[in-house]
Amino acid sequence: MRAQNTVSPVVQEDERQIEAALRPTTLSDFAGQPHVREQLAIAIEAAKRRGEAMDHVLLCGPPGLGKTTLAGIIAQELAVALDQTAGPVLQKKLDLTGILSNVRARQVFFIDEVHRLMPDIEEILYSALEDFRLDILIGTGPGARTHSISLPRFTAVGATTRQGLLSAPLRGRFGIVLRLDPYDEETLAKIVNRSANLLEIGIMPEAAREIARRGRGTPRIANRLLRRVRDFAQVRANGFIDHEVAQAALDLLKVDRYGLDELDRKIMMTIMVNFGGGPVGLNTIAASVDEQADTIEEVYEPYLMQLGFLDRTPRGRIATDRAFDYFQVPRRTQFGGQPPLF
Repeated sequence: MRAQNTVSPVVQEDERQIEAALRPTTLSDFAGQPHVREQLAIAIEAAKRRGEAMDHVLLCGPPGLGKTTLAGIIAQELAVALDQTAGPVLQKKLDLTGILSNVRARQVFFIDEVHRLMPDIEEILYSALEDFRLDILIGTGPGARTHSISLPRFTAVGATTRQGLLSAPLRGRFGIVLRLDPYDEETLAKIVNRSANLLEIGIMPEAAREIARRGRGTPRIANRLLRRVRDFAQVRANGFIDHEVAQAALDLLKVDRYGLDELDRKIMMTIMVNFGGGPVGLNTIAASVDEQADTIEEVYEPYLMQLGFLDRTPRGRIATDRAFDYFQVPRRTQFGGQPPLF
């Protein structure tokens, strides 16, 4: 068993199908995020009573918390079709105009990674979201003219992991902006139990809590750990997951009680041991642990900061006192004083 990518909140290609099977389809089945569920429930019910399209929704938060799931739930609750795409997929204006020209009344149009839309494509979206109009440029040069196509009123749902990268004009066109937060252990345990039931896995409540404890507050990670523990139970145990089996499987995966894996520990040890606790630059850390800088910044650092192990400063990354205590590393600098800036 390998821990590689086990605690990454980014969906992996080989788990898309099983992840889709585990997703809740109604708000009542969606665990956690009470403020998000309540606001969506009100907006959905109001739209249904008026017989209109719901306001556009922007879902923000780290990967793996349920943004795509909520887009599907919105469509399901409204009893309308769901069409979806992603920002990086839309490379040409025709890509977006082709989709929008086929949109139906009250339909939900989901755009994942909306912050990665190209500027010229984003401009087309402005009028589509605000005026329900599609402006198409016909011809080139002095003879070029703009042809407008009226669109039926639809509901756009955008998902982003980096709200700060959204332009103000685009962000302002979403009437409902909701942020998803990491899940607490109790809620995550409920999700693990539900997934185990759907996968027909026998599991004890304390085993579900152990998996939830190491799930980094992210349902996607907790469900992934559940599947790895299931494999262990089928091979090394009798197929049933009790607390002892869950602990043994997770320890074998080298996922500790906080959900930290080998790369988390490597990042922190690099900062604490090699650079005396910092400050140290992101690119220097990436080179030291042989990982992409953007992967460290987007996947690993947010959770390390959430745990209070890491601080971002203008001069670089710094390990906190809590990190030195947890990893049992004595405070020192190999440079005989304040570490230099890298």
